Amino acid sequence: MAKLGILMLDTRFPRILGDVGNPDSFEFPVRYGVVPGATPEAIVQGDPTRFIAQFIQAGRALVAGGCTGLSTTCGFLTLVKSEVEDACGVPVVSSALEQAAHVPAPGILTISAVDLSPAHLARARVPESTPVKGVDGGSFAASILGNEQTLDVEAARAEIIVGADALCAANPHVQSIILECTNMPPYAEDVARQTGRKVYSILTALNAFHAEI
Repeated sequence: MAKLGILMLDTRFPRILGDVGNPDSFEFPVRYGVVPGATPEAIVQGDPTRFIAQFIQAGRALVAGGCTGLSTTCGFLTLVKSEVEDACGVPVVSSALEQAAHVPAPGILTISAVDLSPAHLARARVPESTPVKGVDGGSFAASILGNEQTLDVEAARAEIIVGADALCAANPHVQSIILECTNMPPYAEDVARQTGRKVYSILTALNAFHAEI
């Protein structure tokens, strides 16, 4: 029986190996619950709190099915973590950003620096002055935020590596890179190899979380 339930956005883009939406990305069983209408655009570029009731409903269904912990498939859902956790009665990991308070000298790579607000960071308890770099405007962001049916994996890999390089070049004190976007973990090893930094993602968070629930 799966202990970890994952609240899935309403998506259609490919969920490649390493993506949190691909069950083969985990070494343990997981269960998914889709939140209808909660598209990447609606959550990242809109107000995710409009969907709190739907996230709670999907979360309660997963808990009723035996899940003892919940997560999400978007790092911007820090804004609904507390409400979902309280209503569902189990611990919730809403975002890879929650690791920022526990790793040395973090820097954040996000799908959209334009949309990642101080409120998102504050809810995840990200230390003040943590640098943020986005991959706004590229092929990767267009595929995910546009909820397209195709994904150019090699273009995405190149854009994420370039973004990580730029983050480190502008902030050489950064020791840890946190991949905000749950669709970025397939490229985590490439980022680590390119930058020489330790890389954290929703998968590193959930591997630790699963051991505790």
